[in-house]
Amino acid sequence: MYNAVPHDHKVGIVPTLRSSGKGTNTLLVLVRHGESLWNLENRFTGWVDIGLSVKGREEAHFAGRQLKGFRFDEAFTSALSRAQETLEIILKETLLTGIPTFKDQALNERHYGDLQGLNKAETAKKYGEEQVHTWRRSYDVQPPNGESLKDTAARALPYFRSKIMAEVQKGKNILVVAHGNSLRAAIMFLEDLSPEKIISVEIATGQPWIYEIGADGKVLSKKISPKPV
Repeated sequence: MYNAVPHDHKVGIVPTLRSSGKGTNTLLVLVRHGESLWNLENRFTGWVDIGLSVKGREEAHFAGRQLKGFRFDEAFTSALSRAQETLEIILKETLLTGIPTFKDQALNERHYGDLQGLNKAETAKKYGEEQVHTWRRSYDVQPPNGESLKDTAARALPYFRSKIMAEVQKGKNILVVAHGNSLRAAIMFLEDLSPEKIISVEIATGQPWIYEIGADGKVLSKKISPKPV
């Protein structure tokens, strides 16, 4: 288990670490994609491949500026274009466009099933606010024909452990750009959070979460960068 820090633990700026090598700590940075067009319209998006809004692209540039001076050896993202475009913008801002990049649907957003494409406020009127809140914020309750956060974690974590953390433990600095719920699964794993705690974790669009990982795979420090303005 790569657990080490309380969820609310924040530190100062994590120093720029070497891009690769032996015997020193590494960086793992998690970024939620910038605002999508359906985020803007308050719709359930899930696996529907919706692009970034103008604000979303600005948030991606903001995230990239927060990460200038950091060096990454590899980047990972989902199979969805809003995450891929965010990653491309971040890499341009950090002048790291040539690093190896891996895309996999294991890092996709939670699948919202029959709710995908529906306006969240209208859905609350139809099904009731309490039911929609349960679908959105519970750990193991599935929306109709969709995934719970527990389901998302069961899909995302094997990939996160076997592909991403394996590279971190080889001494590589890794950037992951994905989605709110697939990143919640990663944070739950990294910080050893309970289902009750992870459902309250909020990850802003375009906001880097920076972890310093020791040679033994444990989290040494964590910093949450400012939210995009």
